Amino acid sequence: MANNITTRATSRQLSFELFEEMLATDTPINESTKEIGYQRNNVFIDITDVGITARRLLDAAHFIVAQEPTTPKVYDVELSYFRWLMRYDSYNYKHLRTVVSEAQKALIQVSASPLGSTSAEDEKWVSVQLIGIVGIDKGRITFAVPEPLIPHIKDPVKSHWLSLRITSAFTLTYARAIYDHVIGYVAEGITEWFEVDVVRGWPGKAASTATEFKYFKRDNLDKAVKQINAVSDIDLSYETRTVSPKSKKIDRIRFRLTRKESAGAIRASLLGAQEIYTTLKNEFGFTEKQFNTISQNRAVWSDERILQAIEYTRTKVDSGQVKKSPGAYLLKAITDGYKLSDADRKMLTVQQQQQEQERAESSAKQLATAAVAASTAAAEERSKTQTVENADLGREAYHKADGKVQKDFMRAFIASAAGKLAIKRVKLNPATIHESEVLAHKDLSFALYSFVFLRTKAKAVAKA
Repeated sequence: MANNITTRATSRQLSFELFEEMLATDTPINESTKEIGYQRNNVFIDITDVGITARRLLDAAHFIVAQEPTTPKVYDVELSYFRWLMRYDSYNYKHLRTVVSEAQKALIQVSASPLGSTSAEDEKWVSVQLIGIVGIDKGRITFAVPEPLIPHIKDPVKSHWLSLRITSAFTLTYARAIYDHVIGYVAEGITEWFEVDVVRGWPGKAASTATEFKYFKRDNLDKAVKQINAVSDIDLSYETRTVSPKSKKIDRIRFRLTRKESAGAIRASLLGAQEIYTTLKNEFGFTEKQFNTISQNRAVWSDERILQAIEYTRTKVDSGQVKKSPGAYLLKAITDGYKLSDADRKMLTVQQQQQEQERAESSAKQLATAAVAASTAAAEERSKTQTVENADLGREAYHKADGKVQKDFMRAFIASAAGKLAIKRVKLNPATIHESEVLAHKDLSFALYSFVFLRTKAKAVAKA
């Protein structure tokens, strides 16, 4: 909890510093090259009957509430800062008071029944003002927000990133209304099918009265999409259809959207380093919600802290300790400030050296085994070649000899232990085998010629 309070306090200070920096050059918030915003609860999407300027006022007020570490009954800030947050450039304070009154009429209503259904008498239903008492005095503005809304503003469960830099740039009611309703689909890239009448009614009392789609398209829809594409961080398009194939009336619409590359550049500058942004996006696959968490806490989470968490997470991934979602593991490491200690690094160095030594020993062993195998194979090949050459010499000696010597060779071969073994191996009888059978059989003739070679070689050695 203490860390969360520190985060909010520092984030608020960062927005003040950005305001002071841009005030010096008279630069409006929508022209900022740095992001400023907060994680907005999805429940605040369906705010109707509020003009574009009053909507900005509510954004500014809820941003201040979201960044405030405590929960005062009344919030008190400089009027110039508040005006900058809502991009109110006029010095017509009478008009500003009118905008305040309009914002005070805005309600958020929550019902247990689905939209369009009949409500039961005992059904739970709540209607709450989005901003309470507001006062302007001596260059400061004070305001209160109904207490039931505070938890939903400060700690939203289902939420999306609301950029004041972007929303303050909208001048068309429909552009703001459509942007609010589609931005939560940016990860999917496409919305559900909406009824055209539902989309037409998103601005509430300011909704178009055009009953035919072609007029609504011409006067409101296309202009809104054009402005969204011009000033926001998404590229938006839409497609339509009819419910019934027999009908020509267009009554359904859905939107397709993608993040602009320039939005990545803004986010990269927000993160503080292009390398960090690229690592989070490509290596760890950070989602839109995870990037929003980084953005919201960037004033506290320094480059060093994020890089230390990345190093820590990579080590855990390499060791197999991260079983799923390295991105979620990294975000927790950043949140909790995990990093490798000096002892961790020393241990990793020792482990790496041991692994390298084991790999070297294994490689040397494999090389030695391969060398022995190669040597053995070469020796066997040489032996085989020599045996064949010896048999060829024996064949030559046998066939050059006269008939008596050939018979002596044959008789001696059949009587020898080697000859008997060779004859029995081919399942013949040494006692009855004929010399023609020996000469006709491939294996027996080879054995005979090898025998003759050894006999003639022995005699040659004896004579020498």
